[in-house]
Amino acid sequence: MPRSAAKSKTSPKQAGSSAASVVENIEEDIVLGRLHPRERLIEDDLMERFGAKRHVIRQALLELERIGIVERMPNRGAQVRSYSALAVKHLYEMRDMLEMTAANLIPMPLSAIALDELRQIQARHNDAVRKGDLRRVFRENINFHWALFANCGNPYLTEAINDFSHRAHVIRFHSINQRRYMLRARDEHRAMIAAIEACDRPALIELCRKHLIPSKEAYLKLLPRD
Repeated sequence: MPRSAAKSKTSPKQAGSSAASVVENIEEDIVLGRLHPRERLIEDDLMERFGAKRHVIRQALLELERIGIVERMPNRGAQVRSYSALAVKHLYEMRDMLEMTAANLIPMPLSAIALDELRQIQARHNDAVRKGDLRRVFRENINFHWALFANCGNPYLTEAINDFSHRAHVIRFHSINQRRYMLRARDEHRAMIAAIEACDRPALIELCRKHLIPSKEAYLKLLPRD
């Protein structure tokens, strides 16, 4: 993609951004479809956009590579990661296994404090969906799932879930930009809370399993067929 085209999709220049801020902004660009799989991330363009030194941009790109949404290609530098159909299958097999295990470990009844936290996050997610605020939809969706699975009581399992969730950010861009998927996610969050309130573990596990499917299927439909 020409450098000018890449610049046109980004926000205005920011002054002295930190590496963490650069990571957050590029992550959102990828999830919200402003940057696409295989699109190059050119250091000079990013330095101009964020008003950051080269070492800050390189630190941010290293972090994005570590969390699995940017890859470095020989003679091309950094680019947004792309997944083959087989890689998507393997990634979502891991997500399914980890999240189903965590859902099976969440205590029931869940504490009133933990339940209230989930309700508050879902209220914010619902407000973001109602207003069509995609950035907040994305962030509150993450907050909901992190809070939900943190209740499993195993910090290593929670960390693994969060790691594979990050890796799937590249895959989410098509579904998160379509309102029917946002509404479905909102309704499934509500149903998860209801299942926990009812101490219905099988329902919670099934809801968590189904929740992973839309983004996976939406991404696979975009891949060229052999």
